[in-house]
Amino acid sequence: MMDLKTIKLVVFDMAGTTVNEDNVVYKTVTQALEKHGCTVTLDYVLEHGAGKEKLTAITDILNLQQRNDIDPQAVFTDFKSLLEAAYHALEVTTYTGMETLLETLRQKDIKIALNTGYDNKTATLLLDKMEWQAGSTYDVLVTADDVERGRPQPDMILKAMELCGISDPSQVLKAGDSAIDIEEGKNVNCGITIGVTTGAQTREQLELAQPTAVLDSLVELKKYL
Repeated sequence: MMDLKTIKLVVFDMAGTTVNEDNVVYKTVTQALEKHGCTVTLDYVLEHGAGKEKLTAITDILNLQQRNDIDPQAVFTDFKSLLEAAYHALEVTTYTGMETLLETLRQKDIKIALNTGYDNKTATLLLDKMEWQAGSTYDVLVTADDVERGRPQPDMILKAMELCGISDPSQVLKAGDSAIDIEEGKNVNCGITIGVTTGAQTREQLELAQPTAVLDSLVELKKYL
């Protein structure tokens, strides 16, 4: 059984973990790749791109497809404009019970960081749509813009720890909907790593990264508090 008594900071991924946006990001990556002549399925994009900074995800997929004829930066540029249009039209929600969980964590003096492979502009747009506020719904936001290295490197979690005044990674819980989230947590030696099946990857894919636990929803954490 998980013991959350020593946890002082939770680092939650956004899309597919705390933010329900119906995989629009990865659908848009798929669309941008298609526009440049690289046809792959959404499942393929989720398997090889989930959780990564999006230019990195696009580059990795093109390399796997051996498409050296396609410029990743050009695909990424189209992705950003397509995503902006999609997000402005999209209704963004959180998952049932999530806001109550966040409130419970804050009542127990556990800091809440949101981290994401999105840029700051996209992440802020999502949070504004949900009316989530730093200092009330969560404590800090760390995006791909804030660090040199994206997942699975530990930079975003280390930045969140710094901002929240936490020095011991064993006091940190990291949760996300992709194996790369779990790898990120392990690369910091987080005390607990959680996979959630609400987003990009299946239970089987998450379990390959050997997290502390795989949950069907982050809300299940409440029973361990």
